[in-house]
Amino acid sequence: MEETKRVIALGFFDGVHIGHGALLRKTAERAKELGCTSAAFTFDRAPREFVTGESVPLLTNPQERSALIRELYGIEQVIVEPFDRGMMTMPWRDFMEKLLLEKYHAVHLVAGHDYHFGYRNEGNPALLRDYCAAHGIGCDIIAKVEHRGVTVSSTLIRALVESGEVERAAEFLGHPHAMTGTVEHGFGLGTARLFPTVNLIPHGATIIPAHGVYATKVHLENGETFLGVTNVGTRPTVGTGNGVTVETNLIDFTGDLYGQHIRVDFCLRLREEKRFSSTQALHDQIAQDIARTRAALSETNASS
Repeated sequence: MEETKRVIALGFFDGVHIGHGALLRKTAERAKELGCTSAAFTFDRAPREFVTGESVPLLTNPQERSALIRELYGIEQVIVEPFDRGMMTMPWRDFMEKLLLEKYHAVHLVAGHDYHFGYRNEGNPALLRDYCAAHGIGCDIIAKVEHRGVTVSSTLIRALVESGEVERAAEFLGHPHAMTGTVEHGFGLGTARLFPTVNLIPHGATIIPAHGVYATKVHLENGETFLGVTNVGTRPTVGTGNGVTVETNLIDFTGDLYGQHIRVDFCLRLREEKRFSSTQALHDQIAQDIARTRAALSETNASS
């Protein structure tokens, strides 16, 4: 059976930001030059989560990372390895030889300037470059990427999203921060008394924007996209508990989406979440939010 030769980008790729994009574009370019398969290597969880036993909130889950890597940068394969004790204690040389070369048949590797790998992170870009040179493997080390004088990093973007600065986060991501999930049944208040809504239940392992109201774009399973107004928070006017919800009014949509998988792109923060004196006052405010969302986002193609 013929081996699949791969050019592999190395990284965790949380959020798939523009810094990651530099690696992934180079990977696709090298794969085309060499007539090989382009691939990206990542883990199923943050290594720190396994080491500490504590949940590490991230911008994307493995499925979201894989989809972004393929869709935005044309990478053909995304390799998601489990980060377990074997991976944690694997010497850097075994990581290179047994995993990347023997298992995945790498002929060229692409990594960032700060990439570390192997037991106790002993592997580094210098060792990676030297090993590849000694064994006839191609290697590109990508310099840090800056935006407006600031180094692009997942840590920075996580902080921006958590503070609700979704527009600035999008500058570093190269795309809007998104949340995906299956539409859940809510309390029925949106349909009965306000506007029809779809509800996503946040999971503890995924970062969500700060409580507030956002102009969003909602991508449906059938490929359609609608503008939306999304409330992140506890719904203080009509809420019945303290749990955080992500509730979106789809503008100009009619139908039932319960059980469907959707993606919500956070494009603009409209306002803080607040308690209103009545559901009518909340209704009037949502109408204003819808108008602002139309004005802000309708100039872009809502079906793109």
